[in-house]
Amino acid sequence: MKLIIITAAMLMAGSAIEPPGPVAVQESRTPDVIYVPTPPEVVEAMLDMAQVKDGDVLYDLGSGDGRIPIAAVKRAKVRATGIDIDPQRIAEANANAKAQGVEGRVTFKQADLFASDFSDASVITLYLLDTLNEKLRPKLLAELKPGTRIVSHAFRMGEWEPEAERDVNGRMVYFWTVPKKGEKPKGL
Repeated sequence: MKLIIITAAMLMAGSAIEPPGPVAVQESRTPDVIYVPTPPEVVEAMLDMAQVKDGDVLYDLGSGDGRIPIAAVKRAKVRATGIDIDPQRIAEANANAKAQGVEGRVTFKQADLFASDFSDASVITLYLLDTLNEKLRPKLLAELKPGTRIVSHAFRMGEWEPEAERDVNGRMVYFWTVPKKGEKPKGL
């Protein structure tokens, strides 16, 4: 929050303005990563590894131009949501959904993924950084239902060992499943 402060000296200097109350200015956080699009063959491999199927609820965290949620709704009858902090990426994602004819079947939200609720997910997709995945890991493990599938392009989850990994033209894709309550994730 920024405050605009008008001092008594400014008022005595002949200023015609009256001191306002504090003015709240909402500041949006800058993205934690630069936008790099996931190649189409990696998108397909991620959806394959997650075994995306009818009835799934997919969230793409750091969704960029929306290609993963758009591909998911084109593949199966899923509810897909992309979350990105960058308003430019959200505008692109909505334009891409419209261009692909799926605008009513996919949702894009401008939000901080660390403060977002995606607890109803059955599939999570990521293309962040190792450090961000590790920061996000406690939220994923605490809030997601057991059996939720998580797929990451290029980046791991620290000590949490992936159940599967695939090389797609030199790009790695990693897969995890949220364990049952009380079970410890492999490697943690």
